[in-house]
Amino acid sequence: MLFYVLSLFLAFFSRKIFLDCLGAEFIGLTGMLMNIMSFLSVAELGIGTSIVYFLYKPLQENNHEKINEVMSMLAFLYRCIGAIIGGAGMIVSLFFPWWFDHLTTGLLLVYFAFYSFLGSSVAGYIFNYKQLLVGANQKQYLVNSYFQTIGIVQSITQILLAYFYRNLWLWVVVGLIFTIIGIIIFNYRIQQLYPWLNIDMRKGRENLKKYPEVLKKTRQIFVQKIKDFILYRSDEIMVGMFVSVVKVAFYGNYTMIINKLNFLVNILSEGIGAGIGNLLAEGNEQNIMKVFWELTAARFLILGVIILSLILFFQPFIGCWLGEQYQLSNIIVYLLIFNLFIRYQTAAVYIYAGSAGLFSDVWAAWAELIVNISVTLLLAPTYGIAGILLGKIISFGFISSFWKPYYLFSQTFHRSVWEYWRGMAPYYFIFAFFTLLTIWLKQIVIDPHSDSFISLAFYGSVVIVPLLTFFFILLFQFTSGMKYFVARKPAIYKILNRITF
Repeated sequence: MLFYVLSLFLAFFSRKIFLDCLGAEFIGLTGMLMNIMSFLSVAELGIGTSIVYFLYKPLQENNHEKINEVMSMLAFLYRCIGAIIGGAGMIVSLFFPWWFDHLTTGLLLVYFAFYSFLGSSVAGYIFNYKQLLVGANQKQYLVNSYFQTIGIVQSITQILLAYFYRNLWLWVVVGLIFTIIGIIIFNYRIQQLYPWLNIDMRKGRENLKKYPEVLKKTRQIFVQKIKDFILYRSDEIMVGMFVSVVKVAFYGNYTMIINKLNFLVNILSEGIGAGIGNLLAEGNEQNIMKVFWELTAARFLILGVIILSLILFFQPFIGCWLGEQYQLSNIIVYLLIFNLFIRYQTAAVYIYAGSAGLFSDVWAAWAELIVNISVTLLLAPTYGIAGILLGKIISFGFISSFWKPYYLFSQTFHRSVWEYWRGMAPYYFIFAFFTLLTIWLKQIVIDPHSDSFISLAFYGSVVIVPLLTFFFILLFQFTSGMKYFVARKPAIYKILNRITF
């Protein structure tokens, strides 16, 4: 949470400085190049996720020999991945003269920035794979503390240099230098933590025969990774291809805020999966369903706070923060918010499905992928960013809203999916009512007073506080899940019982 608050503050502050001092075109270019690097990182295939599974038992038993075997295998595979990503990046860069020939920054800077990002990524796979051992050993906080501290110092350095020198080349060089510093410091710390760690690349290749499950699990995860990338990580590439590089920067302002909210929600929900797995293992059917609806209510409460706040403040905040010239159309903003709603509204279903090991529906990932690409190619050339977002909403919305609940209720709960829809109906009705109410309040209260942060904060607080209060009370009144959730705090439960029917 500490690093979240620091990085959130720096993200908003640095975005304004970079746009003003380096230009929207350069920021859009770096966003697009970063997305290309994300695409290349799909070559990782989920190998890290597969191998970490084999570290838990030897770490518990303190079996150094077994840990060295697994880590040697990881080192060999990640070196291969680094080589693949490096080669693929070189091939992709051959197309830059066609993609970026219209930029005023010049192709030389494009290549320098891309090869710097590529070098940083390859070096991370070759030298930083040991962070998976630290995470498996329940010391992920060490990884976060080192890399996020370095990231914060890097951001501050880039802010100062951008403000005083406005040099695009210098901005890229600083990022490369801090990558090297991070590798050196982290590996030195690893050597102190695990002096017995002995990595042997030759044995790593041989150990693949001892662990055939690694490649099997990797194949299962690969389709999911491809689908997730296209749905969530390719936005800026699509915007650059179908709209313009400058619009990538505009769109990135909005997605940066959404990504920070996603990160916050993930912090709040860490550890829930393990608890649900334990609950399912107990086999108490009544308690399993009670907690399912309790978790659904809690997620809808979080969803309400986020979505209703975004409806009120998203556009006005961008206008006050960066200026009205950086605002996208209201249609695009509402589609962004609706896409976020689609992702969050079935969170309890996905948590339960993951804890129950329901991963065999590979066809669903392929269906999402095919529908997303088809709708995007059909709509994006005409409708631009709105078409790209509709591709995401349509592809993910159908699977997450209809198939996943059916899959969970039939395979894990052994109940009719109509029980799910009956339970969800009050949530959807309440949410729809408050969404329409919030849009109306935004138009008559917020929009006329969004010319400054002070005015926006004052009128916004007057609207959002009672709005969320009544949203919470109605959830408590009409859903059993919220009653279960609030009953964990008996004092609050008694108060709410007095003011509701």
